[in-house]
Amino acid sequence: MSTSDDRALQTQSNEHRLWIALGLTASFMVAEVVAGLLTNSLALISDAAHMLTDAAALAIALAAVQIGKRQADASRTFGYYRFEILAATFNCLMLFGVAAYILIEAYGRFKNPPEVQSGAMMVVACLGLVVNLISMKLLQSGKDASLNVKGAYLEVWSDMLGSIGVIVGALIIRFTGWTMVDAIIAVLIGLWVLPRTWVLLQESLNILLEGVPSGMNVAEIGENIAAVQGVKSVHDLHVWALTSGKPTLTAHVVYEAGCSADDIRNDINVTLARSFSIFHTTLQLEIIPCDFVKKADGFFAEPKIKDSNSAS
Repeated sequence: MSTSDDRALQTQSNEHRLWIALGLTASFMVAEVVAGLLTNSLALISDAAHMLTDAAALAIALAAVQIGKRQADASRTFGYYRFEILAATFNCLMLFGVAAYILIEAYGRFKNPPEVQSGAMMVVACLGLVVNLISMKLLQSGKDASLNVKGAYLEVWSDMLGSIGVIVGALIIRFTGWTMVDAIIAVLIGLWVLPRTWVLLQESLNILLEGVPSGMNVAEIGENIAAVQGVKSVHDLHVWALTSGKPTLTAHVVYEAGCSADDIRNDINVTLARSFSIFHTTLQLEIIPCDFVKKADGFFAEPKIKDSNSAS
């Protein structure tokens, strides 16, 4: 099966799982928001806010999947794959916003801790935990292949931590009466999620800035291209990604006179596919390096040993 078919099946599976997770999250979100207000629990309100961002993140992820399926056209020759990265970036910004709200609200509660109804707080948190665990299970298989799904997964994962924190806080309040723990747990939840959100934001921005995909080494890729039979050197090598899991490469390849350009191009593509899972390439083959290339650009010299009878 072709890689495009594999991606289509994976996208369809992700879409189905996202719909189920969105239905569960949105259904419970309303009940949790109301319960958070009635029990006067900041930890529960924090969890409800995360549940709200979960629903928004899942909806954005689904919108990105729908838009990403559009075919390329004269205005968007690469298609709409990049939209899922914009969605992942927006989800990160929402998480930062929720964390900021919780920290500000917690500061006020440290100064004047309110009474908290621990019983209702615990019941709602337990139900929320069940919803989170189901949603996480649905999204787990697609999170490593798509930053968009990974962003939604991180939202649900952070909310799962929030539910656990609320349960712990409810138990402490019930048996000790120490209501300030409610605000402390809310702050800890926010601080726990922020580093992971920052990592996801960095990955998203790297793709938007057309940086080298995570886990790929340009020097190693260049050396592998230069090692192909008939290749003398390679320059103007660029590697980036349209979206997560879709790396793209362009390069100028200088080859030996008398060799078949088509055979060399095919051998390079096979090497890139097998060694680096790069399937979308644009290769310009040259017998003489193009005039505007400077030494500062860097060359990956041919590593093969020259024949002793060949001209120096």
